[in-house]
Amino acid sequence: MIAPADARNRRFVAEVLPYQGAAYNLARWICRSEVDASDIVQEALTRALRYFGSFRGEDARSWLLSIVRNSAHTWLATQKRPPALDAVEMWQHIENNPASSHQDPENPLHEVIHQQEANRVRRAIAELQVDYREVLILRELEDLSYRDIARIVDCPVGTVMSRLSRARDALSARLQLEAQHP
Repeated sequence: MIAPADARNRRFVAEVLPYQGAAYNLARWICRSEVDASDIVQEALTRALRYFGSFRGEDARSWLLSIVRNSAHTWLATQKRPPALDAVEMWQHIENNPASSHQDPENPLHEVIHQQEANRVRRAIAELQVDYREVLILRELEDLSYRDIARIVDCPVGTVMSRLSRARDALSARLQLEAQHP
């Protein structure tokens, strides 16, 4: 006979842990620190396991990301100093993403240009205010629906759409300004 706690733990591992990467990605973009993001995700996973009994089987990814977001914002509120801004460090893991990789072995200059552009975008995203940054990351990098993002950030879908629009506008403005004044 399997103990209820063992069954719960196996279900948690199967349903929630596959989204640990997305949790880390969101925490890292919110707090702008790899070390702090790891701590935030660890705390969020501990909370998620503790309250897994109240999980009703809805979308485990959105449920976990909500907990991560809340943990990250709690962490931000306790900081006496502004979080470090290391945009290059924050985005390095994305370079392995096939969608963002434009490596051309025939022309190494293309890779250099791609890296410079990617660094510009990373810096610009990292400079956005946190509520814009989080919806942009959830939509563009995690590919979540507006409804899922609304659940995670606990606001209406219209607010998500508005924040996302403002985030994209702010990102575009930052990139245009940087292009004009390198």
